[in-house]
Amino acid sequence: MQKHSGFIVMSILAAILVVGAAGAQEDMQVVDSDVFETPQREKSIFQHDQHNEAAGIEECNTCHHIYEDGKLIEGESSEDQRCADCHGSRSSDGQPSLMSAYHRNCKGCHQERKSGPVMCGECHQWKSVVSDDSQ
Repeated sequence: MQKHSGFIVMSILAAILVVGAAGAQEDMQVVDSDVFETPQREKSIFQHDQHNEAAGIEECNTCHHIYEDGKLIEGESSEDQRCADCHGSRSSDGQPSLMSAYHRNCKGCHQERKSGPVMCGECHQWKSVVSDDSQ
């Protein structure tokens, strides 16, 4: 009986870990900026799930793109990677820096759709607005 109970408890814990990992991006509150050594602005407010619902974005590769040899690979998604895995602190070989990539992807989409924030202070809000616990 004790072995059976242990198995059930371990199964429940494993299920919680899997669901928690899968929902990590949906819980996202700010854009990952930990790679910037000396940030000039506050972290950008970004509530992943709410943003995608309001914007009508259903496919991950709408934002999480993959390029190979300078060409967009249609239907492929990089949602399991950090943007900094491909984009460095400086642009190189025609690839934009991380900051440029964030701005081109996010701000560029907002400008194209004529919807969403495009001014610095609309995304980069003071620390009092977002607590450090929200990451």
